[in-house]
Amino acid sequence: MQGTSASPDRLNAQQRSAHIRAAVMARGDELRQRYPILKHQDAIGVGILSVALIGMLASATLYIGGYMAWWVCLLLNAFFASLTHELEHDLIHSMYFRKQRIPHNLMLALVWMARPSTINPWIRRHLHLNHHKVSGTETDMEERAITNGEPWGFARLLMVGDNMMSALIRMLRAKTWSHKFTILKRTLRVYAPLALLNWGTWYVFLGFHVANGIASLLGAPIEWSANTLAVMQVVDIAVVVLVGPNVLRTFCLHFISSNMHYYGDVELGNVMQQCQVLNSKWMWPLQAFCFNFGSTHGIHHFVVKEPFYIRQMTAPVAHKVMAEMGVRFNDFGTFRRANRFVMGVFNPTPLLFPQQQQINKKSVQS
Repeated sequence: MQGTSASPDRLNAQQRSAHIRAAVMARGDELRQRYPILKHQDAIGVGILSVALIGMLASATLYIGGYMAWWVCLLLNAFFASLTHELEHDLIHSMYFRKQRIPHNLMLALVWMARPSTINPWIRRHLHLNHHKVSGTETDMEERAITNGEPWGFARLLMVGDNMMSALIRMLRAKTWSHKFTILKRTLRVYAPLALLNWGTWYVFLGFHVANGIASLLGAPIEWSANTLAVMQVVDIAVVVLVGPNVLRTFCLHFISSNMHYYGDVELGNVMQQCQVLNSKWMWPLQAFCFNFGSTHGIHHFVVKEPFYIRQMTAPVAHKVMAEMGVRFNDFGTFRRANRFVMGVFNPTPLLFPQQQQINKKSVQS
């Protein structure tokens, strides 16, 4: 591979992908040699899961005990839940306890309970592995489900942060009753039981407080029964400690993921066209609740078997070589193109990292 980075324009897409993969894997191996603790992958996974779950329980306890403001608890738990999402993703690729099914499945169950807004992780495994095979195409159901390829508007804004709303809008758009029923049946199957409880709690919370707000504006407060108020006290707590954090986390993750993946006009199997890197400073409020997903997930498409914390560590090297090979950075034109790659219209010449950033900036302005 020596000398290839000096003339990447002479390499085809497959060769560029191989060059990126080799550089990232070499950096990962170097880190493991420098820090031997990184070789204990199973233990690290359990440690991160323990920190996330203990963090969520501790902040919930402090909030319920009156020692923490509701918004602090919500933000903290959204961050801790984002760790469990990364763990679930790694587990889907069998990175922890690969040959020990009991601890592996126990970890999957625990990360699902920490994120009850999501689909069954054992079902998601099939969708996600298919995503890697057909990324950017119509059969990439995982990304399509979170609005990748949808034109931006009010409908996509609703769909990107609410899994049930996404399913409902798709069902309403279906042209036949048979298709509508298929969407409904699939939604109930993949979201049962946790997500149905999660989103049901969210809608009860919204409905109750919106009704109270409207009634207050009209000067006619609603006289709720004591039982209703007692139930809503539990609902309010659940929203602060678990449901709300996952609504926030879901919106941040889906917004970034659906816009960093390209759709519709990508070449099947061409990893160079599947993702961009979103690491602009203005994205940080979103990145904070999906563990820097926009900056590091593109690396995963080139090197699938590296756990998420290794991707964070290899990112500086990975970003440099990815930019040299022509991977796009901060291509915000994707918002107006409904995530189309637009092959032949914008095909950046591979340059060194700082220059690549400048190219991407100019493409947005044009």
